[in-house]
Amino acid sequence: MSWIGVWHRERRCFDAAGLTEQGEHPRLLLREPDALLAAGSLVVEFELPMRPTPDPVIRFARGGDWPLLFELNADPDGAVDLQLDQYGHLQHQRVHPVGAGRGDRLRLTLSWNAPAFCGQLTVERLAGGPSAHVALQAPRPWRLDDLRALLSGPPEASMAPTVTYVALSAQQEPTGPMPGLTAQTPVETDHGPRPIAQLQRGDLLRVAGGDLVPVLHVVRRRVPAFGAFRPVQLRAPFFGLSEDLFVAPSQRVLLTGSEVEYLFGCEAVLAAAETLATTRIGAMAPRTDTLVDYFQVVLPGNEAPIVAGLAVESLFLGRIRRDRARLSASLLADIDRNSLPEHATSPLPVVRAFDAAVLAEQRSA
Repeated sequence: MSWIGVWHRERRCFDAAGLTEQGEHPRLLLREPDALLAAGSLVVEFELPMRPTPDPVIRFARGGDWPLLFELNADPDGAVDLQLDQYGHLQHQRVHPVGAGRGDRLRLTLSWNAPAFCGQLTVERLAGGPSAHVALQAPRPWRLDDLRALLSGPPEASMAPTVTYVALSAQQEPTGPMPGLTAQTPVETDHGPRPIAQLQRGDLLRVAGGDLVPVLHVVRRRVPAFGAFRPVQLRAPFFGLSEDLFVAPSQRVLLTGSEVEYLFGCEAVLAAAETLATTRIGAMAPRTDTLVDYFQVVLPGNEAPIVAGLAVESLFLGRIRRDRARLSASLLADIDRNSLPEHATSPLPVVRAFDAAVLAEQRSA
């Protein structure tokens, strides 16, 4: 059990027994109203305000024997302010991701582990760059009934129009590098294509340029299928695809060809899948499931494996193994840090949405 609740304008569900891919179980499993969630995470995706004054993002308050106040506010300069008053225990934190500014999309993760007396507030820019972390001292557990009310949205909780979704997990959710390929993505190996979900450490993958490279690790994460996690469909046969590909919006693909050389003056460029989602060669996948599983491989030099005929970026780690705090908060926390490579930033240019759209139009013309 991990995700137990989601608020989205198109779908709202809460099940203390754990959500299925389609949402709640056929028969909702209830707990006592005062049951506590001792460890968990609240994940909020939202946009920073465009106007020059701070904006409320979420406000949720309850009185009675268990008074609670949860307020999240955002400044146009990128700072995020959290105030959490649980039953008389006040936490007030302010974080400012480097480079964040008006209109940027952010993902906030508030995690807590009351028995271990630890928690963390993390804010990540969805466009990339370093995240901001603040340790929480002795966080309180949440009442499940309060969390259910928060995820019911208005009128119980005030949600700004800039909020994409709010999700609740019954565990401390990782932050940092995230996988971006769905389970059935066919990856080219030395023995032909295999679904990425079946790959193991040591398997040899065919990468851009034709070399074979060993898999160091395969990572997986289940996430809500909304916002920056909603799959993008890349359509065959564009860019050499042998079949339609479903990937995370942040998954970067390697684009080559005469159009790339003409437009950008180089042999190849990287483009995030979301930049192709509004073109004729891509689209946001139809919304069917509440949750989606993403996979990715860790390769020695951040090589680009071939999937369905298209080269895609493998998991970029940078120097995360040198940063124990970031490493312990990531999907790689349980992996021996000595087995993790260090990746230099790719020399390939990353194209913007406008340039990706021009390239897509050139290719599909």
